[in-house]
Amino acid sequence: MRCPRSDPKVGRAHQSGAALVVAMLVFAVSAALVVAMRGDFQRFYQRNANLLVAEQAHAYLRGAEDLAAMALLADWDKDKSDDNPRDDLEELWAQPPQPYALEDGGWLTGSLEDLQGRFNLNWLAQQSEADQGVAGRPRFTPAQQQFIRLLQALGEPALSEYEAIVVTRSIGDWLDSDRAALADGAEDDYYSGMTPAYRAANRPMASVSELRAVANVTPELYAALLPWVTVWPAEPAPMNIHTAPAMLLRTVNADNDLSPLGEGEGESLVEYRTETGFLDINDFKDNPVFDGKGEEMDGVTGQLGETSRYFLLRAEAEVADRNMRLYSVLERRNRQVTALARASGSL
Repeated sequence: MRCPRSDPKVGRAHQSGAALVVAMLVFAVSAALVVAMRGDFQRFYQRNANLLVAEQAHAYLRGAEDLAAMALLADWDKDKSDDNPRDDLEELWAQPPQPYALEDGGWLTGSLEDLQGRFNLNWLAQQSEADQGVAGRPRFTPAQQQFIRLLQALGEPALSEYEAIVVTRSIGDWLDSDRAALADGAEDDYYSGMTPAYRAANRPMASVSELRAVANVTPELYAALLPWVTVWPAEPAPMNIHTAPAMLLRTVNADNDLSPLGEGEGESLVEYRTETGFLDINDFKDNPVFDGKGEEMDGVTGQLGETSRYFLLRAEAEVADRNMRLYSVLERRNRQVTALARASGSL
């Protein structure tokens, strides 16, 4: 009996087919690995490129901070030679921002704002003697009166005098060290009923954003107040009459008069300051806008000053079509400029 003889051509065909399948599998696996590696490489490359750009932009922004410090120190040196040193909007640090071209493309710009041209919320921690139970004493401190005027001057949202008092009292309770609510104020008993419940801070504010947690401060009111208030320094310093905008100048009025100056009167003070300038605080109080109220402004006079130590730097840099911003709170003291707080971000 004979066994059938296998055809060698058929065996070679089967081997060639198997080799082709294996080759195709190897190619498919290799292609998949190459695609995966390419994707990982692109992500790795993009991530590191982003980090490099961010570091480069951050370095430029810190350079803007150094330039701001140089401008503030130059002004410090100049004031040392003046008989009546002051900080005003004609000085180098207060000039409008100018973009600077960067060597690698893009630009850098920065501006300084006098934080003592704003109302310091931490002033409201002080209670009036009437709050402390002293009969016959003024109902509000000069700072409380000034803030009540500011709230009414905002326009939108429109607040009545009573509503402004309620907000002022609520902020005062948030700041003071005790847990006893003032009349029209709010302490833990109010906040414990919120969802979620929380407590009053009973300490100076570290950020203006804390206002959003205070009773009777609506989102609309918070947004309206944001450009005009600050919490720097924690121990409030006088408001600079030479840098405060019209909105803040409207908060200056005769003691115990809770109405703000009219919008036109605030603009008139700014116009006079730009064209002539105030010689000092007494000259400011003698302005016709106050119409002989100078002798009735002893309380608010203690809130006013002519020099500044705290400034806000806004710097922005564009590197590789990416924008980065830096906000720095700078303190100038004894010919030294220190960054007290920084916040940064990208656009």
